[in-house]
Amino acid sequence: MAREIIATEAAPAAIGTYSQAVKVGPTVYLSGQIPLDPVSMEIVEGDIEAQITRVFDNLRAVAQAAGGDLADFVKLNVYLTDLSHFARVNEVMGRYFSQPFPARAAVEVAALPRGAAVEMDAVMQLES
Repeated sequence: MAREIIATEAAPAAIGTYSQAVKVGPTVYLSGQIPLDPVSMEIVEGDIEAQITRVFDNLRAVAQAAGGDLADFVKLNVYLTDLSHFARVNEVMGRYFSQPFPARAAVEVAALPRGAAVEMDAVMQLES
């Protein structure tokens, strides 16, 4: 099955050797997004909520470039440098998602690129 590379200027450009997303059939694999502003390519200013919000905005931009939206996510992985921020992830996520929610994992990590406090990646299933 052919792979389609997904790219959009509405989300931060890749900062390494990866694509923003790869579509194979009706499944889209979204690379990890950190809270980079897509224009300045700098971490957004503000608290953890600002970072979480930017990550969801970045994921939405990539999802839309692939022909879907957050409602099409079937799996979301959340990486936090401080797991005490997990409740804030839930709060912000509630503004972006409604039931049925995607499957999700959340883990604490020692560090993330560019000193980010949060990163998320996802798998999205589009109508075939």
